[in-house]
Order: sequence, then C-alpha cells, then structure tokens
Amino acid sequence: MTDEIFSLIYNKALDIISRREHSEKEIREKLYKKFNDHKVSELVITSLIEKGLVNDHRFAEMYIIARKRKGFGPKKIAYELLAKGVSDDISSQALNEEGGWRIAALNAFNKKYKNGIADNFKEMNKQKIFLQNRGFTFEEIDSVFS
Repeated sequence: MTDEIFSLIYNKALDIISRREHSEKEIREKLYKKFNDHKVSELVITSLIEKGLVNDHRFAEMYIIARKRKGFGPKKIAYELLAKGVSDDISSQALNEEGGWRIAALNAFNKKYKNGIADNFKEMNKQKIFLQNRGFTFEEIDSVFS
C-alpha cells in the first residue's frame, strides 16, 4: 500500500462526510464503489472511526431528528436506520433518547388533515392508516384520536 493511495481514499472520505453525517455502511459503500482497493478503504474507515469522524450513534441521532421533522414515526425511522447499517441497539437507544413521538404524530396528523379528526368511521380509519404508514405506533396513533 502506498501512502498516495491511502491519502487519495482518505481525502475522498473526508469530502463525503463533510457534506452530511454518514453511517459506517454508507461510507464503505461509497468508497467501494469509487475505489477497487477494499483493503485500503477499510483502513481509511477504521482511521475515520478512531478519530471520531464516522460515528453511527451520532449519525442515528441526526437522521432521527431530520426524519422526525418531516413527520415520520419511530418504527419507520428504525427500519430506515437498519437499512443504512445502524445496529438495532444504537437505533433503539437514539430513538428513546429523542422521545416526543406523540407530539410528532399529532403534528404529522395536523399537517395532513387540516380539518381535524373525521366524523365517520371509514375516514377516521384512513387517517389512522396514514399515521401507521408513517411509522407511528398504535399508542401514538391513539393519543392523536383521544
């Protein structure tokens, strides 16, 4: 391995993480796609983790805040984090630390349904399904309708 290749891959990784937080899996996928030298890419990733530049917990916290602001619930966000390579332990901890999911469910509902809770059963079910599809739990959905 030459220092030149390491520097090239390291600088590309810095370029990637300078734009936004990334999970370890995302960085790995981007570096593997760009460079054929997986061994050096792994050394770069290890270096970034040791220096605290790539941190799955910090990524999860930032991702949760962004997705919650867009009206998504904890179940959907947990699934998305899993797809991004964040472990269940980290995502569960970050989701619990964030909290305020009942308020988030209410905000998502109010944004979508300006007229409030529907009068008839069929429309109310559609409203509940909307929140369910957004990833809110049944308890959070019930809190909106009670």
